[in-house]
Amino acid sequence: MLKTKSILLPKEGSDGMRISVMSRHTLNDGITPHPQINSSSYDLWLPNLAPPAKLLGDYYKRGLPFEQFKEQYLSYINQHEIKIEVQKLAKKSIDSVITLLCIEESPEYCHRKILSEECKKYQLDLILDIR
Repeated sequence: MLKTKSILLPKEGSDGMRISVMSRHTLNDGITPHPQINSSSYDLWLPNLAPPAKLLGDYYKRGLPFEQFKEQYLSYINQHEIKIEVQKLAKKSIDSVITLLCIEESPEYCHRKILSEECKKYQLDLILDIR
């Protein structure tokens, strides 16, 4: 099973392996460590599955529409080396519970939802729990 949720929500026993898919664990300034995020917030950190910094800047600071953000993020995660990591994640999620974490409260406009849906394309039997 592949789940998603905000890294700011409390850990739950049902989370399984908690994987941060954030490029960094900072406040919006990109420098100051986020006081609610530390190494006990997640089990594994895969920053290469986060959107590239320029794409995040275009979305959050320069008003890139979400549909264009999604299109560019999908293009990024479909690059050969990243795609292999996505496929591994999808395969691992068939036999164990994995929760993808990022800072957004809602998955509606968040890359964790896009990433989990992309994993499903590689493992059709994969159960998703997107929060």
